[in-house]
Amino acid sequence: MLNLMHRGRTGSLATERISQLAMQRPLFRTAGAHASIGAAHGKPRWQARHMRSNAVTQSGRRAWVAAASKNDGKSSVSGSIFSTLTSEEDDETFFDDNNRNQTEACQVFINREDEIVPVLCCDYGFRSGTARMYQNADGTLPDNGLAIGVANFKKEFNAIRHSIRDDEFARISEANPARTIFGKIGYGIGSGAIAILAGIDKALESAGLLNKLQPEADLSIDQPEDMDSSNCDEVQARLKLLKLSNRAVWDREYAREAAGAGVETPWFVRGVYLSLCVFLDFMFENRPIQRFWFLETVARMPYFSYISVLHLYESLGWWRAGAVLRKVHFAEEWNELHHLQIMESLGGDQLWIDRFVAMHSSIVYYWILVIMYIVNPKLAYNFSELIEAHAVDTYGEFVDANPSILRELPPPVVAAQYYSSNDLYLFEEFQTSEEGARRRPKCSNLYDVFSNIRDDEGEHVKTMRACQDMTVVNELSERNMRSRKL
Repeated sequence: MLNLMHRGRTGSLATERISQLAMQRPLFRTAGAHASIGAAHGKPRWQARHMRSNAVTQSGRRAWVAAASKNDGKSSVSGSIFSTLTSEEDDETFFDDNNRNQTEACQVFINREDEIVPVLCCDYGFRSGTARMYQNADGTLPDNGLAIGVANFKKEFNAIRHSIRDDEFARISEANPARTIFGKIGYGIGSGAIAILAGIDKALESAGLLNKLQPEADLSIDQPEDMDSSNCDEVQARLKLLKLSNRAVWDREYAREAAGAGVETPWFVRGVYLSLCVFLDFMFENRPIQRFWFLETVARMPYFSYISVLHLYESLGWWRAGAVLRKVHFAEEWNELHHLQIMESLGGDQLWIDRFVAMHSSIVYYWILVIMYIVNPKLAYNFSELIEAHAVDTYGEFVDANPSILRELPPPVVAAQYYSSNDLYLFEEFQTSEEGARRRPKCSNLYDVFSNIRDDEGEHVKTMRACQDMTVVNELSERNMRSRKL
């Protein structure tokens, strides 16, 4: 039996509409600790959890209505997140939160078409829980800078010790085996260095200079209480099967340029761009989710840089015609933030070395682009256009290379909320083209998620190109005039 507990946003539909939908639409049911549904359909638990059931009972529907109607009749369906609770008892049995047979708590999302969409039960990111958007603590004030800095240092220091002692380096080398003698030598040196550091850490611990390193619980998975952890493990195993060929990405880029859709740029800018691409190919070979997480961490920096410089110009009284640009760039950063959160929820930031490289690279990148934007804004936009075009090719290849697995897996909560809710806050603003402004993407599975991200990056390319000759201002002005006439 399925019980849905309301956790999310409210909108404009009345409780009567909730009741109507609850009684008419089949709900998603989960498989619980036992795999009876999965066995019946010949599917594993991670997939059976998100299958439609033709035998959902009226008591299950009533549970949803009761949960959704608690907010004085003001709750709505669309744009809401619900937790699902499953029981091992007979489906006709109604149960509450205190029922001891409850085995699992998951979520479903009600999109803007009032369709029920299952979402990932588990968050695989290093920063999860309240660090993820659209959670209960989202929007709370931070502590003072010193306090949060010290807290983060302690967390990362513990993570680096586990990284060394548990040999995260081996996980990277297993995903990307050495192909040449130089690669084998490099891996050998790296393994030796890790072994030496692990020995030093153990010696310092034995001398009482470091706290005893506790066995690491599976911090890479944030799952609901009372949920069978094997379900999360199975989904994570599927995520590890996703592939991305560096050669195929380059072939796409060459084909795009041959078709006349290349980005014209000075040789020295292209040199920096090619160096970055080679680094990504080397660092994240056979680790696509980690690669995407790195890209999205860095991808936000240009918009931070552009906004910072435009604010500086306004504060100094030098130039005040950048209000439209600031709004566009903030909307672009908001879009990239959601991409980043999606990749985090899929486990892109689990390894300490990946976080270390990404965070430090983004800070350096920010200041380089600040200087570049001050010296030559058009050149800064041109470089961003190059990067975004590469992102389109990369995501496009990834979607085409993994259609089956991606269609089998549900989207993260943050993806469903961003793409499928009624709240399209700034979603239209970063898309300066007419066709982009009319986009209403679906988000039923990971295939939809990565297709949407690919299309988002395509809109970023158009905006960066329009910013180089300032046609973006004219396009947005014309669009605003038409909207006011309507």
